[in-house]
Amino acid sequence: MKKFISIIMSVVIILSCLSVFAFAEAPAPTYYIDSVNGDDSNTGRSENSAWKTINHGDWEFVPGTKVLFKRGGVYEMEVVLTVSGTKENPIVISSYGDEAEEKPILRTSNHNEVFEFIDCDYVTVSDVAITAPNGGGIWIRGAGKQSNGMVIENVDFFDMPNYDRHARDPFGTGAADARAAIITNGLWGPDGLYNYTVNDLTIRNCTVENCANGFMIWGIVRGNPAESHAGVERTYNKNVLIDGCYFNNMYAEAVILGVCDGAKVTNCVSLNTCLGGAEPLPDGSIEYFTASMWFWGSKNSVIERTEIAGQKNFGDAMTVDFDADSNYCTYQYVYSHDNIRFMCNNAMGGRPQAGNTVRYCLSVNDNVGRNSMASGSGEVEFSFYNNTIINGPEMHVVNVDSGIVANNIFAFKPGYYVYYNDRNLNSKTDFTNNCYYMAPNPPFDLLSMNTRPDFAGDDMTDPESFRLVKGSKLIGAGIERDDIEKMEYDFFGEKVTSTNIGCYGGDGVEGELDTYGILEIMIDVFRFFGGLYQRLIDGNLFG
Repeated sequence: MKKFISIIMSVVIILSCLSVFAFAEAPAPTYYIDSVNGDDSNTGRSENSAWKTINHGDWEFVPGTKVLFKRGGVYEMEVVLTVSGTKENPIVISSYGDEAEEKPILRTSNHNEVFEFIDCDYVTVSDVAITAPNGGGIWIRGAGKQSNGMVIENVDFFDMPNYDRHARDPFGTGAADARAAIITNGLWGPDGLYNYTVNDLTIRNCTVENCANGFMIWGIVRGNPAESHAGVERTYNKNVLIDGCYFNNMYAEAVILGVCDGAKVTNCVSLNTCLGGAEPLPDGSIEYFTASMWFWGSKNSVIERTEIAGQKNFGDAMTVDFDADSNYCTYQYVYSHDNIRFMCNNAMGGRPQAGNTVRYCLSVNDNVGRNSMASGSGEVEFSFYNNTIINGPEMHVVNVDSGIVANNIFAFKPGYYVYYNDRNLNSKTDFTNNCYYMAPNPPFDLLSMNTRPDFAGDDMTDPESFRLVKGSKLIGAGIERDDIEKMEYDFFGEKVTSTNIGCYGGDGVEGELDTYGILEIMIDVFRFFGGLYQRLIDGNLFG
């Protein structure tokens, strides 16, 4: 049974609504809870008269109400709230006390959520830590109305069930079942559990460590786009922002933007996620699929200025993933390294995805599984430009029916190349002004170049190595066109001053140019065919 105010929730909801009008002039209450020195016989209205627990019935929630937990304490709780603040005066759940003390730990030992927010507006949760060894963190859902203006800020999520359960987690019935830090609504849950979207949600400066899943942001979908887009109804969450968050040591996924319009993930770091399913099954088949940060059935959304590294899931574990009819979405300024693969898109349900973009990204050592620009129903109006792909395996460009692939550096592992089929030769996708190092040009990209890029360094762990030195043949060798948006900044966050090939947009840094005479060309050709022979010996020449 959920605690806190759930027993008298229906009365609280009515009184809260009335008090907005009848008692607008009265100051909003602040409640103090101290698990070390508090006493449940106190009033709870001051630091010196703090309650010890949350088990009280005399709560009043009006705009501006604050519930504050003393730092250094641990609080066992399962909270169900249906309350609303305003944009100017949100309801706040936060901490107080000496900032040198640890954040208060809010936890449940049960298979449940610490917080369940139903039909809430303008509630802020900040400066606390949340753990649920057998459950989940926060579930935000709209059962009877749309939710607006929720803020989760400076919250540390840790130690939720984090093990390889040998299957995808269910996303339909809350954070506990999903083993998630935060989930909004759900995917294919029971009728009536959620019917309305969660809009203007902000998740900022949070950490997620040793949890199976991070932030599972779902709107409303009726029907399964994996089977057919006909009859699928979507109601999109709007204006979701995930900013400055850190994810580490997770058996599944950091962020899913599912059925969102205008969502943004920015300035985040995702390390060592998708650790489950790292090995194929004994018969060679794939057990299940996870990826760190991806789009599912979303539109007009972006993942940017983010580092993604250390994904291990054998089936997916890619950085770039447009999935389930995601359209006009973008990955940009992303640093991807040491993952199973850089990209593998998955259009479903019989129609291609449209208008997706990948630009100014750096991929280093994403080199176990193949990269695929499109699979399933394919991509149209697809844009892939000014990316730098280093030490990756072959790039599969099948099922890209229209768009542009330009100004990219492809420096594959020895023996790897661009894989294509007749559909590429007949497509309206324009491949131009790319650089292929140690790999042949595909036949639809004969005007691009094969040369050493002349990077500033050779430290594969330092992204600064992949600037171009002055005099590189790739400086000024890119193409400007109407279907390539002119970006103000490059991958390194600096003003673009030159139309280059790759993710660097400057005039070149100081450094030595590589000599690339006939001897060097012969060495690279030898390395390519040596790698090709090794792939043949290993039996993965076409895999």
